[in-house]
Amino acid sequence: MTEQEIVALGPAFAAELRGYRECFGQERVAIHFATYCRGLLTDLPRKTVEPIALAAGTAVRTLQEFLTTTNWDHSAARDRVHRRMAAAVATVPAGDLGTVGVIDETSAVKKGDKTPGVQRQYLGCVGKIDNGIVTVHVGLARGTFQALLDADLYLPRSWAADRARCQAAGIPDTVRYRAKWRIAFDQLLRLHANGVRFDWLVFDEGYGSKGPFLWLVGRIGQRFVAEVPVNFAVRDQPGGTSRRADVAQPGTGTGIWERHPITRKTQATQVWRAREVRVWAARGWHRLITAVNEATGEVKYFLTNATDEPLSQVLAVGFRRATIEHAFRLAKQEAGLMHYEGREYVGLIRHLTLSLIVLGFVATHTERLRGKKSGRHRRASVPGVERPDRSGGPASARNPDPPPHERRDPVSSAA
Repeated sequence: MTEQEIVALGPAFAAELRGYRECFGQERVAIHFATYCRGLLTDLPRKTVEPIALAAGTAVRTLQEFLTTTNWDHSAARDRVHRRMAAAVATVPAGDLGTVGVIDETSAVKKGDKTPGVQRQYLGCVGKIDNGIVTVHVGLARGTFQALLDADLYLPRSWAADRARCQAAGIPDTVRYRAKWRIAFDQLLRLHANGVRFDWLVFDEGYGSKGPFLWLVGRIGQRFVAEVPVNFAVRDQPGGTSRRADVAQPGTGTGIWERHPITRKTQATQVWRAREVRVWAARGWHRLITAVNEATGEVKYFLTNATDEPLSQVLAVGFRRATIEHAFRLAKQEAGLMHYEGREYVGLIRHLTLSLIVLGFVATHTERLRGKKSGRHRRASVPGVERPDRSGGPASARNPDPPPHERRDPVSSAA
């Protein structure tokens, strides 16, 4: 961005923050809100309370209290993010696929055992089991527009069973263990109540393996494309013999299958050969799609309740899930999404919410400025952000899919 563009966005950011003014009551609280959000936009290495307060000339204790104990409505702020993003998306060209919702999770390594939800568990940010926290998210992609819409902490069973530990971390008694797919479904209901609508919903096999989740998503009338594991159970008819997905339609003999090019912004175009079969799964008729990468031989299985859409479109939607990886990188690097270092549950939830507010502004104005940059400017920016030189550091961690047995929350057949 040019200096003129950065200066021009300053009033826009102030106007964005004023849109949340009613959530904060007293003026002094609203001032702390603005301080914290502006801190999330800076180039501070760690966007936590202390460095944000010191950089802004605010007492550290004051900003800590704003995040943890001051009376303001973070649930209302989150709902307002949803409504404002719904309005913003309505002005964006739909592209070929319309509005695609993406469900996924991300993680952060944490030291010690005091951060709410921390334990040894699979962390996609490092690709292994480590000590850290996991958060569940719903993102959105529409044309070139991408954003994160919601965020919730995954509270493991070990925490939920130890109410004394929960009380020490300020976790309300109403917050209990929920499987990740249940968290995601609750987020979908919240988004729907606030006016967010998806033409499609996509998610990986960590969620696609959950029959109850697939059934619930279908019950609310939402079209989805779910990646499913090779052992996902399907039937030829209701009450028929159960078969694994890779048995019902193995990824072999692909020479006569349809070829489908999948275009990716940051990667070369991939060609996948695909075939589909009608199956009974999750209490309804679906299409099981087997896709094989021509170059690598990788095999993926997708399940969709969209019975009439062309196979090429369904595949394009399924591979749209990769956009949330970019959203997570942006959220962590530029808005400090996982930088929270406190021991209070409310502080963590509020930090996530404030990060969503900042990311919503970044997404909206990146889209508005898209195409207005000169060739030497690689991407749109936001006021107050100076891009640090990361060329000498490690590559940004992706959010790789862990093995299903490490990723899924087991659900009994009775459940």
